[in-house]
Amino acid sequence: MKWQWKIGRFLGIDVYIHATFLLLIGWVGIAHWLDQRSWNAVIWGIAFILALFLFVVMHEYGHALTARHFGIRTRDITLYPIGGVARLERMPDNPLEELWVALAGPAVNVVAAILLFGWLLLTNTFEPITNLTISRGSFIERLAVVNLALVVFNLLPAFPMDGGRVLRALLAMNMDYVRATQIAASIGQGMALLFGLAGLLGNPTLLFIALFVWIGASQEANLVQLRNAISGIPVAQAMLTDFHHLSPNDTLQRMADLILAGYQHDFPVIENDRLIGIVTRDDFLSALTRGGPTVLVTTIMRSNLPEVDSHEMIENALLRMQEESLPILPVTHAGRLVGLITNENIAEYFMIRNALRAARGMAAQLPLLLFLLK
Repeated sequence: MKWQWKIGRFLGIDVYIHATFLLLIGWVGIAHWLDQRSWNAVIWGIAFILALFLFVVMHEYGHALTARHFGIRTRDITLYPIGGVARLERMPDNPLEELWVALAGPAVNVVAAILLFGWLLLTNTFEPITNLTISRGSFIERLAVVNLALVVFNLLPAFPMDGGRVLRALLAMNMDYVRATQIAASIGQGMALLFGLAGLLGNPTLLFIALFVWIGASQEANLVQLRNAISGIPVAQAMLTDFHHLSPNDTLQRMADLILAGYQHDFPVIENDRLIGIVTRDDFLSALTRGGPTVLVTTIMRSNLPEVDSHEMIENALLRMQEESLPILPVTHAGRLVGLITNENIAEYFMIRNALRAARGMAAQLPLLLFLLK
């Protein structure tokens, strides 16, 4: 099932709406009906939440366009019930650039709130804040207040909110990036515990926020540790060198036979000793379902692929796979295909390396253990 739908492309960035967003629309409609028993209230309630998420999209574009200024592409923006997510190719390596990217989103909401409050001031339509509720009060004033609330919430120093990235960027100006991430993630998890405690005392919504923050902080810390672990390791050490390939005349049946006979899932297509494309397992299964085993692999292969040299670092290979949404990249050297690199190979390389390190550590400790056992 397709869980998200494209609603448009603006400034070169695709915007999607996730299926679960419809649950929020339904909940808002039901809440307004139960509160006022009026279809007019339901329509205005849904209009308010849609207007609010317009500002959420603008918030994400603040991040995306600032990242673009620093040469970082945004893959897409997706709207969820809890907010929006702009998928950047990567975060800036420079802490000052990361600071600007993180602050750009909340800055959009600050500007929006100033403009909305300015309109209320010009039209003399302020209402007492005490008159405002989720479903009642001035439409414009509620939007202004919610924009300020978005600023405060997003600047909480906890991943994956913007405040966590702001904190990490500030710390990274004076210490190692990995250490800065660990500190920011720990603070975020501490806040998650506070949210969880508050949720247990009477606000179930905070339990959901606590889980969201805890998982986000853990993922960010693990991701940075992984990037640090792979830094400086050439692709040649983790690439697959014993692999099968396909020819342009091969059919999907040939690829099926190779998959069933071995461990390889994705295959390069080679013609006259020259790489002309890659066929991934997902593309293979999709084409096999539609056209059967007689389809030629050249009709579904991906061509004009990015390549990585065997002397380049693993982090470059991972970045290119992420950018192109590919599970595999051809590895070349001096214009010749010398291997394949996949996420699985990289993971296996590090599992083996960690096991060897643990074995060496145990061997180093054996003399001490024998001395203690005497």
